[in-house]
Amino acid sequence: MSKLFVKYRLPNNKVLLSKGRDAWALLELDKADRKGCTPIDNPAPRWSAYIHNLRKCGLPIETIHEPHKGDFAGTHARYVLRTKIDIISIDGEER
Repeated sequence: MSKLFVKYRLPNNKVLLSKGRDAWALLELDKADRKGCTPIDNPAPRWSAYIHNLRKCGLPIETIHEPHKGDFAGTHARYVLRTKIDIISIDGEER
């Protein structure tokens, strides 16, 4: 299985490359726009790690803590990308 590669540009024209699950999470955040992503709606094993790695690249990602009910009531995170990005290529294919 090959890793996913996403090349993108930030508003300051800085070009970055994310790969693997970090790239997947970035695409999910971009697609979700202002709604954001939760591990409940976008299942993946390590959302907090993907967000941490993307933040280290300089991406402003907000964490909103939302309550949920049920047998295991508590809170979950909603992650919202707070900047527009320009996807240049996915797996080397320009967009």
